Amino acid sequence: MPHATQHADVAAVATAELDSALRGGPFHVALRAAIAARGLPLQRVQHHLSRHGVKVGVTSLSYWQQGARRPQRPESLRAVRALEEILQLPEESLIRLLAEPDESSSAQRAAGRSYRSLVEASGVLQQLLADLGSSLDGGLHTLGHHELVRIGAHRELAGRESHHIVRAHKDGIDRFVAVHHGDPGCAPEHMQVHALENCRTGRIRVHHETGVLVAELLFDTRLRAGDTFLFRYGIEDGTAGVSREYVRGFGPAGGQYALQVRFDALALPSRCHRFSQHSPAAPRSGRQELRLSDRHHSVHLVEPRVRTGVVGIGWDWE
Repeated sequence: MPHATQHADVAAVATAELDSALRGGPFHVALRAAIAARGLPLQRVQHHLSRHGVKVGVTSLSYWQQGARRPQRPESLRAVRALEEILQLPEESLIRLLAEPDESSSAQRAAGRSYRSLVEASGVLQQLLADLGSSLDGGLHTLGHHELVRIGAHRELAGRESHHIVRAHKDGIDRFVAVHHGDPGCAPEHMQVHALENCRTGRIRVHHETGVLVAELLFDTRLRAGDTFLFRYGIEDGTAGVSREYVRGFGPAGGQYALQVRFDALALPSRCHRFSQHSPAAPRSGRQELRLSDRHHSVHLVEPRVRTGVVGIGWDWE
């Protein structure tokens, strides 16, 4: 009975992983292992919680088991105690792990961009654009955008270069406003903007707390509706700590987007993957492993036609 044997082997592995996670944590790994060992989809977990009188969304459960968030509010802690019963775990086994520092989760929070930070940054961005008398659209449709991100020898976001192909959808357009959102802890006031082709640098505005920088790139011509234009610029960053991902958000559907991440030969990641989100608040999906090229130490993704949401590349360090 090979199928029964395989099932028993899988169950044994899942149980061993759960026992190990409950002993050593961290919390999100233990929770994920417990849910996997019981074979429950998150919708069923949510249903069981509601029968215990606890309301928790599927998105929150997903974030908890990914390590993107940790239960902290009284209602959330009640949910964790209920989960111990629902998942047939020893009493206090999950709560105990919440009392311990979760180094993996802390690192992710330090490196990643939480939904709250993205919302705060979007509000700041609107203010900075208003200060420049511009809008996020700027009268241009993006036909193509190729972005090269460089990760330095100290694992930092060293900088990026963007090559844009745009089309004006109204007359008189003579500039583009570039937006850069650095990693947590960055110093946007120390970043440098370089106009590389068919443009020159105009006004620059920064917001230190959110790490947002906006810069005008001035064209030497005024576009008429329907005109296309190509330009290229770069931003030197290198002001934050260890970088673990690069994300790019999109509003209305648009043209092609290509993202390439190149690593310094002295700082190569152990694994790389692409991901997507329907919105900054949604769970991540579409994970796909990416192979690092041997010679140029880079990975890339291509979206033939971008849709509203977020795409990005993440990587792990040894």
